[in-house]
Amino acid sequence: MEQEDLMSREEVREGLKQCWPLAREQQIYFGTSSWRYAGWKGVVYNRDYPNEKAFAAKCLEEYAEVFPSVGVDFTFYSFPTAASMRRMADQTPEFFKFGLKVTEELTVWKYPTHQRYGTRRGTLNEAFLDPAVFVDRFLPGIEPLGPRLGPLMFEFGSLPVGVWRDGDFLERLDRFLGELPAGYAYAVEIRNRDLLGRPYFDVLRRHSVAHVFNGWTRMPPIGIQAQDENVLTTDIVVARALLRPGRTYADAVKQFEPYEAITDPWPRRRRDLVNLMGRAIAGEMAAYLYVNNRAEGNAPATIAETLRLWLREGAGE
Repeated sequence: MEQEDLMSREEVREGLKQCWPLAREQQIYFGTSSWRYAGWKGVVYNRDYPNEKAFAAKCLEEYAEVFPSVGVDFTFYSFPTAASMRRMADQTPEFFKFGLKVTEELTVWKYPTHQRYGTRRGTLNEAFLDPAVFVDRFLPGIEPLGPRLGPLMFEFGSLPVGVWRDGDFLERLDRFLGELPAGYAYAVEIRNRDLLGRPYFDVLRRHSVAHVFNGWTRMPPIGIQAQDENVLTTDIVVARALLRPGRTYADAVKQFEPYEAITDPWPRRRRDLVNLMGRAIAGEMAAYLYVNNRAEGNAPATIAETLRLWLREGAGE
C-alpha cells in the first residue's frame, strides 16, 4: 500500500462537497467516467431506488448534486441520440457539463477483431477522420445538451507504427480538425506515446484543440505528459485518469469491481491532478478532470483524496 491514511466513506462524502464550489468559482470541473455504479451507494447515492433499472435510469440526477461534470463513455460505442441526450439534460442543472467521447467510428483506423464488430472485424474503417460523419451523425444527437455540453473528446486507440511514423496520421488529423465546425470545445486523446511531441502539439494548437492528459496502460503518467512545454494548446485543460501504466483494463476490472473503495492507492496520480488544477487556475483556464474507477478502485474517493491534497497544500485558499 502506498498510503495508509485513506479517507473514510463519511470523509469522502464530506470532501466531495467541494466539487461544485470549485467549478463555480474556479472552473475546475471534477467528474467521473460514467456514473451508474452501485458500489458508490452510501457516498454518492443515498436515495432509495426500487430496483436496479430505476437506479440506472434516475441516478444521474443525484450524481449531479455531487459532481459538476461527468465523462460519458457510451457515446464512444454508438452515435448519440437526441432522446438519450435530452433525458440526461433533464436530470442535471444548467451549469452541469457533459464531456463526451466521440464515437469510435471516427477514430478507429482498423476495426479490432472483437466479436462486437461483426462483419467489420479486422477491416479498414472508411469513416476514419471523416468530418462529414462527425457533422451529420454525431452533432445532431447532442443538440439537446445545449449549454451543458463540455469537451468533445476524440480517443484514438494504439495506432500501428506504419500509420503514424511517416506523419500521415498527423497530416490527416490536421485536415480533420481544420474542417470541424467552430463553437465546440475539442480534445484529442492518443494512446501512442511516441506521438507526444512538438509536431502533434503544433497540430492541436493550430486548431485550438486540447490534448487529453490520459493515464493509460502504455502511456507515460499524466505528470510526465505535463512536463512538455508545448502541451497546453488551447484555453482548456482536459484529463482522464484511467489506469496505471502497465495494467490492462481487463485486469483493473477484475481487481477493483464492485468499486466500493480505493484498494490500490496511487498518490502520484493525485499529485498529477493537483498540479493540473494549479496550472489551469494560474492560466485562467477551465479544467475538466475525469477519474475512472480503474485508477485506484473508486473514482469518488480518488477525487476526494485529490481535493484533500489540494487543500493540505493551501492551494485552495
